[in-house]
Amino acid sequence: MPSRRDFIKTSGLALAGLTLANNSFGKSFAANPFETKRPELSKRKFISKAVEAKISEMKKEIKDEELAWLFENCFPNTLDTTVTHRIIDGKPDTFVITGDIHAMWLRDSTAQVWPYLPLTRDDKELKDLIAGVINRQSKCILIDPYANAFNDGPGESQWKTDITEMKPELHERKWEIDSLCYPIRLAYNFWKTTGDKSIFDAQWQNAMRLVLKTFREQQRKENSGPYYFMRVTDRASDTVMLTGYGNPVKPVGLICSIFRPSDDATMFSFLIPSNYFAVVSLRQLNEIFGNVINDKDFAGECASLAHEVEEALKQYAVVPHPHFGKMLAYEVDGFGNRLFMDDANVPSLLALPYLGAMKSDDPLYNDTRKFLFSGYNPYYFEGKAGKGIGGPHMGIGMIWHLSVIMRGITSNDENEIKECIAILKRSHAGTGFMHEAFDKDDASKYTRDWFAWANTLFGEFILKVHNERPHLLAIKY
Repeated sequence: MPSRRDFIKTSGLALAGLTLANNSFGKSFAANPFETKRPELSKRKFISKAVEAKISEMKKEIKDEELAWLFENCFPNTLDTTVTHRIIDGKPDTFVITGDIHAMWLRDSTAQVWPYLPLTRDDKELKDLIAGVINRQSKCILIDPYANAFNDGPGESQWKTDITEMKPELHERKWEIDSLCYPIRLAYNFWKTTGDKSIFDAQWQNAMRLVLKTFREQQRKENSGPYYFMRVTDRASDTVMLTGYGNPVKPVGLICSIFRPSDDATMFSFLIPSNYFAVVSLRQLNEIFGNVINDKDFAGECASLAHEVEEALKQYAVVPHPHFGKMLAYEVDGFGNRLFMDDANVPSLLALPYLGAMKSDDPLYNDTRKFLFSGYNPYYFEGKAGKGIGGPHMGIGMIWHLSVIMRGITSNDENEIKECIAILKRSHAGTGFMHEAFDKDDASKYTRDWFAWANTLFGEFILKVHNERPHLLAIKY
């Protein structure tokens, strides 16, 4: 089964291994440039009356015809193309592929259905679908809390020969803190939105106990823990040094993440954005187990670990930069080493307010944000096609749509928001969809035709603009 990296497709002249705009999923402009790119009704995987109503509403509100067309294509893309919803053992179960990779990432599956949560109040079928995602995620965690991506039941994986403890249900086994945070984020906010507590059943509770156990193991206070990973590959970031355990860390209370949300290996295992995300998630578990499940002891354990990680972040994540003063590092090791950068994938330093980890007007966040969009961030790129953050995963000069969208979502500056919308409008290369990454000077050179997370996040951004600054959608871009 293909990996994320294998979907850097070649078209025609094999321009740096990138896809050109005459791809199979998002075809270039036809005679009617704004003809819908959605699958025909009979081929859609799931139809939500609330989502369809929202699309109709937004098409009337967005005055830029091309932007409205992009919203219509992108916002429902997860439901149109990636979900398999069914009832298993009397409970809803929903398997969500990423798009052109037919596997379910715990991170992506949460992010893909996240913008639909507010619409569940008016659509029971949509509510059941998201409950099914939560149920499936619990099953996945119980199979292996260290895995990032799963097959739909036992199956084959191209990564079955990785040097780690692979199982038939796993697509890939890269340990990433956020893989366990995202399911908590989804379950917590599903409860807050719908009031439905039925998702907090014995299976879910057992999965959450395993989450806490895994976080503690990866604090590595006594030893390196049970997880290791190596792969035979020509890409350094796809394997882990020192027999699969990564660079040494000094146990200071932070949690090790051997891989980033990009699925690239960390340099220093204390990945700062993911540790902030863990604090938020542990406090959500504290609230659920304390107020809903009435397990005060486990709730207290979650609160205690959240406090420990938070205190360690205060001591080790905030570091001096020679040009920006005190700001957040991207990775540290507890010995005093730190890495100054950011990656487009979420959690990122840029996305901390989006994840509820920090206020957008926090001086520390704003000082860090100045660095993120400067020449001192080695993965910030500006060119003829746009500007934004990329990362090692796709290489130098490649801007991720996720970063442009997240910059807009986390911004309080209307000019910056408008600029992000304009970049997104002109960088879809005529396909009508968002992609993984595009060349900073030529948006027709891009990776991943069908990347549902980016599509759905784009829809979430436009909805946020509509809810908070509707006048920004009443203009042409």
